[in-house]
Amino acid sequence: MTGAASPRPFRLTLIHPCVGRRLGMKRYIRTWRMEPIPPALLAALAPPDVETRFYDDRVEPIPFDQPTDLVAMSVETYTARRAYQIASEYRRRGVPVVMGGFHATLCPDEVSRYADSIVVGEAEEIFAEVIDDHRHGRPLACYRMAGRPRLGGVAPDRTIFRGKGYLPIKLVEFSRGCRFKCEFCAVQSFFGATQNHVPPDRIADEVRRVRRPGQMIFFIDDNITSDLEAAKELMRALIPLGVRWVSQSSITVAWDEEALELMRRSGCQGLLVGFESLDPANLAAMNKRFNLMRGGPAGALENFRRAGIRIYGTFIFGYDGDTPETFGETVRFAVEEGLYIAAFNHITPFPGTPLYERLAAEGRLRYDAWWLDPAYRYNEVPYRPRQMSPAELEAGCLEARRSFYNWPSILRRAAAPANRRGPFMLANFFLINAMHQLDVDRRSGLPLGDEGWQGSLLPAH
Repeated sequence: MTGAASPRPFRLTLIHPCVGRRLGMKRYIRTWRMEPIPPALLAALAPPDVETRFYDDRVEPIPFDQPTDLVAMSVETYTARRAYQIASEYRRRGVPVVMGGFHATLCPDEVSRYADSIVVGEAEEIFAEVIDDHRHGRPLACYRMAGRPRLGGVAPDRTIFRGKGYLPIKLVEFSRGCRFKCEFCAVQSFFGATQNHVPPDRIADEVRRVRRPGQMIFFIDDNITSDLEAAKELMRALIPLGVRWVSQSSITVAWDEEALELMRRSGCQGLLVGFESLDPANLAAMNKRFNLMRGGPAGALENFRRAGIRIYGTFIFGYDGDTPETFGETVRFAVEEGLYIAAFNHITPFPGTPLYERLAAEGRLRYDAWWLDPAYRYNEVPYRPRQMSPAELEAGCLEARRSFYNWPSILRRAAAPANRRGPFMLANFFLINAMHQLDVDRRSGLPLGDEGWQGSLLPAH
């Protein structure tokens, strides 16, 4: 007598959508090819009896005809159009799709049009419920996390990254959110200007597991020093490990001598710092007056240099005080201050932010939803600036990047003591700057979504 066959496992397919792809594009933009933590976290949150597969739209084709029971995607505003294309392909095949992430929280009504279920807020405490409901044929249209979850219950399942060919840097998440309320920032809209974090001892354990000799750790936190005392605890836990790490921070940490010393001792090699503007009126409009505290950007950079910390400075253009002269002034500051690398971008009004609401109220948006418009291209200015045209703002940002990443600038910045400290970091300085030099033009004009996709978006309801 033959026993009954065991039921097959529930099949979950995780997808990381790309921002966009030109017709005939063979290789994706290299500086964007880092391990995506959200699908790895979803893989870890799935019940152990679920069969999980992962496909990264940036580096491999998606096998739409491979049998699966549920597709899950974390969606950002820039990837929304491509995510809806992918969802339409699966839904035409009768496969339900669940979407979460920033865009699903900030634009739930829009995302619901292309997904069978959405997750609003963070997924830690509800993703297993989402899977169970779909497994038993009783899914909800919307799952909403009440409040902030406790982080650190599970570590991302990095086995899904094997063979994908990502950049050789390990991504680790210590905290989520930021306590500041910058006008343009979707992070403060998503998290309500709050921050929570994983216990430092669990992060130390995770770093021990994932590190490889000589490999950099990138803490992908929105602002790793937003809760400065928690950040100091993390740094103390990292000191015995002898790792090299980088992260993102507000400028305010430059005025805390204990934090700078702990960064140095724990292996901090560099920080991304949002200087945004050198204009006090612009910073006030951004709700970022704290950038001017004490000695402002120049004083902060002097403190970072003393601690041996290299700085990736970010600048945004297009606030009302900016003129065509602003670009050159900003690039000169970035070069003279010896920034390791820098970003020069126009402001982008993300949905759900105070900036978007203000520009909409002032009638200055050029698109109702730029992220969905087939005519929109990456690096295009989707609103009307005050003191220049959209085309002038776009061209000014591009010229700023070209000027900062030309060889005279690279060689001058290589002479900065922090940038040339040790042969390893100097070699990395030239490698990273050369990569950015190659990418100066490649992102501009990139369509959102796959330009070669022949289908039509399929509404879910």
